Amino acid sequence: MDTDILATVVACVLLVVAAVGVLYPVLPGSPIAIATLLVWAWVVGGWAAWVAAVIGALLCVAGWSASTVLTGRKLRELEVPKWSILVAAAGGVVGMFLIPVVGIFVGFAVALLVSEAARHRDVRRAAHFSLQTLRAMGAGVLLEFLLLCTASAVWSAGAIVHFATR
Repeated sequence: MDTDILATVVACVLLVVAAVGVLYPVLPGSPIAIATLLVWAWVVGGWAAWVAAVIGALLCVAGWSASTVLTGRKLRELEVPKWSILVAAAGGVVGMFLIPVVGIFVGFAVALLVSEAARHRDVRRAAHFSLQTLRAMGAGVLLEFLLLCTASAVWSAGAIVHFATR
């Protein structure tokens, strides 16, 4: 089998894994995508591969950082302390083992609500802050996912051009 074809198939699989990693935060999605794109370009070579890989990697970096910045800014605006997020993350890990597939999300949300209830001493206020926190995190994940999908589309175009011109 041709090395370029094998590298392209492996890259395709890893980009799908990266997309899942952005939505299901057990895998570091954007770093996987960035490494995949750059290693693919290095293996297959050629101008089309490098152009697609660099543009795709830059899109992934933009999504990764925008997700972090947007979420962080909203959490600072809401004055959600880091310990609430750490408690929620621990709840997500526990939930992942107790409830298959969706447990990470359920555990995170429940632990965040409990943490915020302890902080505010008011369940309604805690629910409000928890919901706003989840919205901010969801918006960041959505933006990162959309930019990773755009990077994958750029990679696809680069792969087509690479194979058409070699």
